[in-house]
Amino acid sequence: MSAVLAVADHRRGELRDVSYELLTAGRALADDVGADLHVAVISGTVDDFAAKLDRDGVDAVHTVDYGEEFDHGVYTQTTVQLATELEAQYVLTPNSVNGLDYAPAVASRLDVPIVTDTVALESDGDELRATREMYGGKVETTVSLSGPAVVTIRGAEWPAAEGTGDATIEAFDPDIDEDALGATVTGFEEVAGGDVDISDADVLVSVGRGIDEEENLELIHELADALEATVSSSRPIVDSGWLPKNRQVGQSGKVVTPDVYIAIGISGAVQHVAGMKGSETIVAINTDPNAPIMDIADYAIQDDLFDVVPALTEQFQ
Repeated sequence: MSAVLAVADHRRGELRDVSYELLTAGRALADDVGADLHVAVISGTVDDFAAKLDRDGVDAVHTVDYGEEFDHGVYTQTTVQLATELEAQYVLTPNSVNGLDYAPAVASRLDVPIVTDTVALESDGDELRATREMYGGKVETTVSLSGPAVVTIRGAEWPAAEGTGDATIEAFDPDIDEDALGATVTGFEEVAGGDVDISDADVLVSVGRGIDEEENLELIHELADALEATVSSSRPIVDSGWLPKNRQVGQSGKVVTPDVYIAIGISGAVQHVAGMKGSETIVAINTDPNAPIMDIADYAIQDDLFDVVPALTEQFQ
């Protein structure tokens, strides 16, 4: 075995952040086993994507100019053929909607095991040790696999690869059986309230079920205005219809990495934490000192948000 193959993720003409994180995970794993890191970018503006993926630690980028958006059959057939040609020991994909769509099919066709939603990886060449979270993030478990494997990685667990590399960029021409293609993505529908992209915000004021009632959200908006910040939330607020879907942080919402993340009345369930723990500075306001969010906060305020938030607003005004 001589390669680790990472398959990039893109949507609507843009590489997703997890693609760059995939390079970091792939490089570390390749170093563990003394292999080269190969990256595949399938469909879309592949030449532009390849230039962006040519970062430190990447040995080769393979472009597959076939279609514009994700297609299960194209991704499955291409990944299997490229992994076979490279004799890849490990195939890495994001633990995204697309990644989870084709990664199991790739593992089945290659007749290798698959481990999903990993948060840490290491290998000695013979055995892969993949770390996953269980029981709502309260427990970390390590899965050991012998031989080749397909692995999906959770977003925001590895830093994005940086720098400019000197990778070989070459086209790969897979033998695509068009009769075996799946449904192709042909368009996208924006969720309501798409005027704000919380993933671009430098400061987020995020609110959870501790706010109690919808009318109390005014306190959050006043603080956000004073900080020139953007309002976001945990899933219960969106499920209640108090804020639109595009404001939701978490595994079923958006992954955010602002300079400052202020979590107000948020307990810190693993699904939410997975979407914001990459923030540079985390401030938590909660009455419960044992809330999971308090464990990852850089600054934890154990107090009633209805006392703390107005005081903060007054201070920053």
